Amino acid sequence: MSAKEQHNNIILAVLGIIVVIVLVAVIGWFALDRTPEVIQGEVEVSEYRVSCKLPGRIMELRVKEGDFVHKGDTLAILEMPEINAQEQVSKAAVDVADAVSDLADAGARKETIESAYQLYQQALSARDLTKKTYDRMQRLYDEGVSTAQKRDEALAAYKVAEAQTEVARSQWEMAKSGAREQERRITKNQVKMARNSVGVVSSLLRESVQTATANGEVSTIYPKVGELVGLGSPIMSILIIDDLWGTFNVREDQLQGLQVGTIFKAFVPAFNKEVEMKVTSLKDEGSYATWKATKTTGQYDLKTFEVKARPTKKAEGLRPGMSLVIK
Repeated sequence: MSAKEQHNNIILAVLGIIVVIVLVAVIGWFALDRTPEVIQGEVEVSEYRVSCKLPGRIMELRVKEGDFVHKGDTLAILEMPEINAQEQVSKAAVDVADAVSDLADAGARKETIESAYQLYQQALSARDLTKKTYDRMQRLYDEGVSTAQKRDEALAAYKVAEAQTEVARSQWEMAKSGAREQERRITKNQVKMARNSVGVVSSLLRESVQTATANGEVSTIYPKVGELVGLGSPIMSILIIDDLWGTFNVREDQLQGLQVGTIFKAFVPAFNKEVEMKVTSLKDEGSYATWKATKTTGQYDLKTFEVKARPTKKAEGLRPGMSLVIK
């Protein structure tokens, strides 16, 4: 083989090695995972639950899921027969107190004494009625049908009626013996007390009409018409759509300078567009949250932080539950 041929073979071998190296580099370049890390979050929203202070039965639902309501709109109407009965008892107590006060001012006469006696009899009837109601509620409670709250309400009504009966009896006794100035003042104060009790019952009755306390969207309605709801049980949930934010769980090595006040862009897959957001809260999620162990490599454990951010301006169509992506 001539020297020229040997030279050509060497050149070809070198070129072959170079081609192999280039091919390996190209294959390695495309095989290497160059996908950037993605942080996914979720849109959340403030909400409040509509509930009643007292147990009752749903008589009417004025809204349905998805409706937008304004502050003060009527949402649901409940029936509370026990409170209605207590209102009648309280109004009767006011009539009794008014009449007894008039008797004290007019002085004791035969007709006055007889009238006070009749009022006393009415109070006795009201007491007996509330006593029967309480006994019935006690039996239901013992059988596990009724709640302790209802039993306690019936007991309270019975105690009130019992006290009012005692008042009526003392007024009847006072009418028989004639009223003094001090007694007249007592009767007037009893009138005030009776009127205040009516005010308390009336305020409880206002709970039978549930209204919206803020603008929002009805997300979930729990009971159906005709169902009983217990003390404080939620009737429906209202989303305050104007109060949206995003929540991200970010490992500390991915924070990259994120801090309260930082403005960044998040991609919304539902819209295929980005929204500008501002960090409002940065909180360590604690040792129970997601974390990455790296001590086996001689480094340190990586903790996870909860990052909350709000849109810098209103994003039309942004809804709770939508995904937010940060690259």
